[in-house]
Amino acid sequence: MFERSSGILLHISSLGGNGGIGTFGREAYKFVDFLKKSGQKLWQILPLGTTSYGDSPYQSFSAFAGNPYFIDLEELVERGGLDRQDVEGADLGDDEGYIDYKKLYMNKLKLLKRAYSKEGGIFLKEIEKFREKHFYWIDDYALFMAIKDKNNGTEWTKWEKEEKYAHINTLKKYRIELKSEIDYHIYLQYLFYTQWKRLKKYANDNEVKIVGDLPIFISSDSVEAWLKTELFLFDEKKDLKGVAGCPPDAFSRSGQLWGNPLYNWKIMRRRGYSWWIERMRAAFELYDLVRIDHFRGFESYWKIPAKAPTARSGRWMKGPGIEVFKAIKNELGDLPIIAEDLGFLTKGVRKLLKDSGYPGMKILEFAFDSKGKSDYLPHKYPKNSVAYTGTHDNETVAGWYENITKDHRKYVKKYLTWYLKLKKFRAEKINEILIEAIWKSDSDLVAAQMQDFLGLDNRARMNIPSTLGDNWKWRLREGELTDELAKKIKEITIKYGR
Repeated sequence: MFERSSGILLHISSLGGNGGIGTFGREAYKFVDFLKKSGQKLWQILPLGTTSYGDSPYQSFSAFAGNPYFIDLEELVERGGLDRQDVEGADLGDDEGYIDYKKLYMNKLKLLKRAYSKEGGIFLKEIEKFREKHFYWIDDYALFMAIKDKNNGTEWTKWEKEEKYAHINTLKKYRIELKSEIDYHIYLQYLFYTQWKRLKKYANDNEVKIVGDLPIFISSDSVEAWLKTELFLFDEKKDLKGVAGCPPDAFSRSGQLWGNPLYNWKIMRRRGYSWWIERMRAAFELYDLVRIDHFRGFESYWKIPAKAPTARSGRWMKGPGIEVFKAIKNELGDLPIIAEDLGFLTKGVRKLLKDSGYPGMKILEFAFDSKGKSDYLPHKYPKNSVAYTGTHDNETVAGWYENITKDHRKYVKKYLTWYLKLKKFRAEKINEILIEAIWKSDSDLVAAQMQDFLGLDNRARMNIPSTLGDNWKWRLREGELTDELAKKIKEITIKYGR
């Protein structure tokens, strides 16, 4: 299912250009051209969902809707939906290298609202076709967002009683009273999906496949948590019984408190995992390959009391295991799925990975323990695996190497000199050396963050787990995607048959 190949991890938000954030516009197409020029077959991105508090792509208002921030405004200008002077006059952020989400929230959405007022009626037939195709989620999502707008963005658990409990008559009333707002949110999704499909086709036509990312959990402030409460661990007052996270580990001494609702797997099982089947069907409408985040949570998950201040007081609970993946396979067939099997791995998790047949992940930054027995050393990688220098949750290679101990560096040098048969180890080229190490491995798929190809330090880090405020902001700057860099990437790609 997976041919030997390689790619680059770069989220849409991190693309360069004007407009405050990466979009599906010109810079995205230029990046596809760069991938082709550098011999890459994979473009891995992070989740495309609408972001909520903290701007994390792993916390979305919907398991199905796309992020309006990624809509290319230039297309709207060119067809008359927006005036160029309005777009150029909007303050979407001052620093081209970092995203200002507050300004996007305040100003980009105003521009999109203006475009809807001007051209929404022109595309009624196309929007209605889109709506019919996505009937199983679009109307509920648009209603949720319209009521959220009415409540100034407040999370649904703090809405008035009739809204919070989604009384039928209240919903009927709002579908009439808020029709214009509802139609506006459907219009945004129509724009998102139309532009994304066009970009994906361009990538596929250039022999580049899109690797998408599916968060295991949904956000507590999401339409699914609001309207499909029975699928999650809420009590009769629609308060959470427990939340997701992970126990204390190398990333955090107190563990990670994510706060997501946990699944009611008994109900899911009773319904034949139909919600998961629909979610996976939708994911493969957007992507060619799908990485499932926190795969080990299907074997067992860390349940934290809803009001606990940290993740320390959590406990392990059994998940559905292989059942959910059998149900998906029975309905959708064999799918090219990647399992993010990082974290605390037990025999049960390893068995689930083996039974599923999905490739797991190998992270080179995790490899260099003093005993030399790590499964993350590249000479040990099995074919059925996906190798990375690091993920969006890790330091950049340059930042990682700067922060490890002197003894740690000695072992890195010793191992990589042997593995790559280096005549000379140059610390200033550590990013290139680590990339070459995974490209040489037996893993069917390999990828590195764009930041690592550029040799950037931790100022370009995408995310620091369990922190808020400075994450998901990094962007490419003009002139960084050079022909020289493309040539260098292509050379190691050809050298190792990818």
